Amino acid sequence: MNLKDLEKEYDILQQKYGAKHLHSIYNGGCSKNPDVCFVFMNPTGRNVASQENWKGLRAPWIGTKNIWDLFYSLDLIEANTYKKIKAIKGSEWTEEFAEEVYADVKKHKYFITNLGKCTQVDARELPDSVLSKYLHLLEKEIAMIKPKVIILFGNQVSSIVLDKKISVSKVRKQCFLKEIEEKEYKCYSVYYPVGNGRFNIDKSIEDIKWIIKNELLEDKVH
Repeated sequence: MNLKDLEKEYDILQQKYGAKHLHSIYNGGCSKNPDVCFVFMNPTGRNVASQENWKGLRAPWIGTKNIWDLFYSLDLIEANTYKKIKAIKGSEWTEEFAEEVYADVKKHKYFITNLGKCTQVDARELPDSVLSKYLHLLEKEIAMIKPKVIILFGNQVSSIVLDKKISVSKVRKQCFLKEIEEKEYKCYSVYYPVGNGRFNIDKSIEDIKWIIKNELLEDKVH
């Protein structure tokens, strides 16, 4: 089984839990031992790749701007790519430009996914019961790509993935171990940096920089 094999299962769940006229959004980036796997909540119709006429990559955050502020602040996207993202409207993203952005993501060795792949019309909050339906599929993704570190955004995603009540404000820079298919993965919870969580983006950046320095850079030195 590979990542492509999971897409049929995501599409079935889209019809159950997402907007019927929108397509599910999968994942993107470095899929072989990435330094970091970033796990967000679920996509919305602002992602232009969710439209049925989109024939290209169906990856998170295509056609949006704000999340790329986070990645640029972390030095995880080239300045030229970032400037292009900020200069165009979401509707102006082409399938070719999406490929260009995610080639940049891949080059920086990280993987972007959502816990829930069911695209909603807007940013409505999904109940735990829906997001939990995706947990076993996310675990399959993680087992396939084998990231060095997993970063979980927000209380809800963190609580479901780690199977314990998580309040990000109380566990900043705290490592949790999650076992998947007899392998332990280091997980960290950070503030959700967009939408209603936009005012917490500086804390997200601070914590992710700390995680990268302590979990990745020091490993490379040793």
